[in-house]
Amino acid sequence: MKPNQFSRRSFLLSSAASGAMIPYCFSSDSAAQSLPKSKNDRFGIGTIGMRYQGTVNTDHAVAFGDVVAICDVDREIGDKAVEHFGGKATLYEDYRKLLERPDVDVVFIGAPDHWHTAMAIAACQAGKDVYCEKPLTLTVDEGRLLVRVVRETGRVLQVGSRYRSDHIERLACETVAAGRLGRLKRAVVGVGKNPTGGPFATEDPPPHLNWDLWLGQAPLVPFTKERCHFTFRWWYEYAGGKMADIGAHFLDLAQWGLGVQHTGPVEIEANARFPSVENGYNVATEFEVRMKYAGGVELLTGDSLPGGVRFEGELGWLHGRKGEINGQPFDLLSDAPIPRDQYRLYAHDNLDRPLRTGKPGQLDNHVGNFFDCVRSRQTPLSDIASQNRAANLCHLGNIAQRLGRKLRWDPVQERFVDDEEANRLLSRPQRKGYEIHV
Repeated sequence: MKPNQFSRRSFLLSSAASGAMIPYCFSSDSAAQSLPKSKNDRFGIGTIGMRYQGTVNTDHAVAFGDVVAICDVDREIGDKAVEHFGGKATLYEDYRKLLERPDVDVVFIGAPDHWHTAMAIAACQAGKDVYCEKPLTLTVDEGRLLVRVVRETGRVLQVGSRYRSDHIERLACETVAAGRLGRLKRAVVGVGKNPTGGPFATEDPPPHLNWDLWLGQAPLVPFTKERCHFTFRWWYEYAGGKMADIGAHFLDLAQWGLGVQHTGPVEIEANARFPSVENGYNVATEFEVRMKYAGGVELLTGDSLPGGVRFEGELGWLHGRKGEINGQPFDLLSDAPIPRDQYRLYAHDNLDRPLRTGKPGQLDNHVGNFFDCVRSRQTPLSDIASQNRAANLCHLGNIAQRLGRKLRWDPVQERFVDDEEANRLLSRPQRKGYEIHV
């Protein structure tokens, strides 16, 4: 199917392929690691955090390299991952040991959110290129540190915001960026509801899990199985709920299409309701966040809005979600869609890749883009600068929910204006021995 052959009412495209310890400083002056490999060379892959997404990402990476090292603080998960990737990779509990290996060229990070920044910084300082899951950071201040380290070390860092590599989502953003909706008014992003739960029982951690290492910078608390693995997302100590989980995807696309991916809002206002369950999930049970940018365009997000991203302008609207674009008037989309050779949001995004949508296809293209950029040393599609801004949106929304009042934001300084209470929430206390130092 050619890129301009779509139905009038929607664009549908089938998929083509339906642990942790404290970081320390490494030398990044290895000439050998800085030289791009030829197209036929295979990379040495090390992956940290194998519970789910780390393994899924690595499944798509094996087309480009060999898994030589795996790290997870849960030995059962690590053992299964080693077997899954052929039984030859060395298993580590301490990710620093993985980073010491000279045969590890690239590092995939699939650990929980509160470990992303520490691991990515350490990997860059070790001379490795990095594919890090979203959301990129736990706090705004972590993002400032990571942006600095990536620039100073010259490493390639791709964030797992895979929707940027989905042809349908990309086409939606390109259509908006090309002005087809006229003057833009707002984007509306639905992220879904946070689950509720608790109180949960505490118990001794299982012998195969190093609970202290799993917690890392977070406060030391008794082991609760609902705090780790998949459900860590519903605790502010380790993540940011749906605002940061799904929001990291769709808020990023909203900023991309609106053309504000390298800045941020100037006003944020939120309403939220929170649970009060001892040792239970503590993310908001209901929330809505409204943000305004300097040019007047708004971004509205919340847990009760339609999923995906809806762009609204003077000439019509466009809604992209799960491989489909709907809009009105439809001739803005189907009669003259943006030719692929006129895509302009990024220059180095491998537009020669097959048109793909859906998670497997997204990852084929997104992981492929990462390895192409590791070879060429070009900027990847989900680059550190824009993804730091996307993560900041998640954090700003959560801070506004907690404070419950209008906040003014300076996107240049990345600070709240005349609000020290809000600025204190740009970072979090880090447990002794797990501080992030640059």
